[in-house]
This record gives sequence, C-alpha cells and structure tokens, in this order.
Amino acid sequence: MRMLLTSALFLFSAWASAQDDLGPQGPAVKMAPAPVVTAVQGKSATVPLSFRVASGYHINSNKPKSEFLIPTVLKIEATTDIVIGRTTYPEGQDMSFAFAPDEKLNVYTGDFKVLVLVRPLHSVQAGKYIVRATLKYQACDNAACYPPKLLPISFDVKIAKAPPAHIRNPAQSPHVHR
Repeated sequence: MRMLLTSALFLFSAWASAQDDLGPQGPAVKMAPAPVVTAVQGKSATVPLSFRVASGYHINSNKPKSEFLIPTVLKIEATTDIVIGRTTYPEGQDMSFAFAPDEKLNVYTGDFKVLVLVRPLHSVQAGKYIVRATLKYQACDNAACYPPKLLPISFDVKIAKAPPAHIRNPAQSPHVHR
C-alpha cells in the first residue's frame, strides 16, 4: 500500500510539474546584452536594459489595467556600494485579443526598454561591479496565458573615480605686501 501511495504521489508531482511547463517553448522574453555604463563616484547614471518579447506573444505592461493581471516588474537585488534609484518602464500598448475582444489590455510586444538609475556611493572603490536582477512577467498568446516566469538578468556598472574637488585660493588682500 505504501509503495502504491508513493507511486501515486510521484505520478501526480510529475503531472503537476508538466503542467507548469505548458506554454511557450523557452523564454518568451529575452534580454539583449546590457551596455557597460560608467558612473562617477557619487553621481547618478542610467542603465538601459533592452528586452524582446517573442513573436506571437505579449506580456502585461508594468501597469496593467486590472488588479487581477500580473504586471511586468524588474526586481533588483540590494547592493552595498551602489544605490538603485528609480526604475522607468515604457508605456504599454492598449490591445484587444480574441479571448476578450471587448477589453483592451495594456501590454508589451516586440522590443521594449527599462531604464534603471544607479548612483555609486562616494566611498565606493573604482572598478566594475555586477548588479543582479530578475524580470517577472507573464506571457500570453492569442489563446491563453501561461504561468508567470522569472528571467534572471545582470548588468555591469563601471565606477570611475570622482575628480578631486576644486580647491580655491583663499581671498587675498588687494594690497601688495612687501
């Protein structure tokens, strides 16, 4: 009996994991290699991250029109030397699909870009730093939506030394001292 129960549990878990694999083959969203952005100690810089949604699919924008839809979100891991500022998402496109022809959804298709503001601390050493993040999205085609996916990403930020502070001469007397 115990063996039968174990076999049933194994078959059920195999079936459940197979259900998770339904949907687009491979990732529906890919990221292009990010450029190495140089940021000066204590100064902000913007890192552009370029993504592509596979042909035939769409993903919800960062601000979908319904609270029941899963937004596309970039979650950046905390760093100790670089402050992560605002993440700017593009406007989505309002589109309707066969599964809900009377409803417009706000989605991304094709290429889209997310901008990340970074600011290295004044005290951080010059050099190249890796920032890791995850893009959470839900891909859909014209017939169905698939389970949400997490796309691990990373990008490099090159930290340059800040120029030395300009030191002004102290005010001098207009009188000539002899």
